[in-house]
Amino acid sequence: MILTDDQGYQDVGVFGSPNIETPHLDQMASEGVKLTNYYAAQAVCSASRAGLLTGCYPNRIGIHNALGPDNTHGINSEETTIAEMLKTKGYKTAIFGKWHLGHYPEFMPNRHGFDEYFGIPYSNDMWPYHPQQGPIFNFPDLPLYENETVIDTLTEQSQLTTQITERSVDFINRNKENPFFLYVPHPQPHVPLFVSDKFKGKSKRGLYGDVIMEIDWSVGQIMDALKKNGLEDNTIVIYTSDNGPWLSYGNHAGSALPLREGKGTAWEGGQREPFIIKYPNKLQAGKVVDVPVMAIDLLPTLASLTQSKLPELTIDGKDVWKVISGETTKSPQKAYFFYYRVNELFGVRYGKWKMYFPHRYRTMEEQDPGKDGQPGEYRMVDLEEIELYDVENDESETQNIADQHPEIVTEIKLLANDMRSRLGDSLLELEGSETRQPGRLD
Repeated sequence: MILTDDQGYQDVGVFGSPNIETPHLDQMASEGVKLTNYYAAQAVCSASRAGLLTGCYPNRIGIHNALGPDNTHGINSEETTIAEMLKTKGYKTAIFGKWHLGHYPEFMPNRHGFDEYFGIPYSNDMWPYHPQQGPIFNFPDLPLYENETVIDTLTEQSQLTTQITERSVDFINRNKENPFFLYVPHPQPHVPLFVSDKFKGKSKRGLYGDVIMEIDWSVGQIMDALKKNGLEDNTIVIYTSDNGPWLSYGNHAGSALPLREGKGTAWEGGQREPFIIKYPNKLQAGKVVDVPVMAIDLLPTLASLTQSKLPELTIDGKDVWKVISGETTKSPQKAYFFYYRVNELFGVRYGKWKMYFPHRYRTMEEQDPGKDGQPGEYRMVDLEEIELYDVENDESETQNIADQHPEIVTEIKLLANDMRSRLGDSLLELEGSETRQPGRLD
């Protein structure tokens, strides 16, 4: 499972990039399945990763926003990660990259199902070289971990993608006789952008494009390792991103076009991500799936494929294998819910419809974009009324048609109220009956 950080929907050749070459990802799509309506669990780092690894809406398990060095909470030990689930089936497990679900020992990967860990505990910009260090932030040094030991303090990151890739290939080589789960959450292309000399200046899209080209190379290295070890046909490989592009960083940000907005919003550009899955033994090559799927569905889908036991605690994801394989176009999910900040319900995807409730969101429209690693300033916008879009025919969300479809608005309101009763909605000062606490320091 390869996860990038802040990559836009358009930032892969096969998803329409006009100026970034991704030959390995394009090949993966031609040999696998491309999902055009896949959503991250939330539009921000920690929450998104929590949903991906546990099959839960992140607000169900108390993980909100992006955890940093000052936070003293993290993923609860009672939650079951994909790694913990697969370990019960004899899988060897590893994570190489960015964790971001708590940085104290009890929250770190080795305590949550991973045999091996190499990487950083939170985002790569949470370090003393942040462009707003001093006026806004006061970040400590950025540690690089080997399992539970800090092995370095990072002052630059140009070799990190290569190191993560080398570790991944070595892990595959060492475990070719075992079932294994390899989770590769790249810290890039989250700012600050870093690339090795192998790809510096190679892209028509500047430094950002160079970074994506190096990640594409990394995918190629992992695919080659599977092939050389005779594992290609019987290995599931997934590629996606944790949320949309960080648009305030201008030329150092990705593109979600033709989707609206980016990271930190519930608009399509905030959570709709590129998604490619390859599994030659069971998936027809070159297929495109347009049915909505969300990150929360991956754990139960992998549980089904591996005959693993589902977590004992309630999860939100459903087995969507029949959707991914093309056996059906009917989703097992009635709808998907788009929460942000601390439990604010912004929107709902219901079939071809996407509806938004009144809320405040950020935009770079009419604002000066950032440049070369310096962020621009967002403008805050208040959405005053319910808005409804047919995202099947209007993926850029330009035509609010709520007035034309009052019956759809009513149906979605009922679904939202049911979810609010369970998970709450702080916009309406509602507490849910099914939320759980994150892990906290004693």
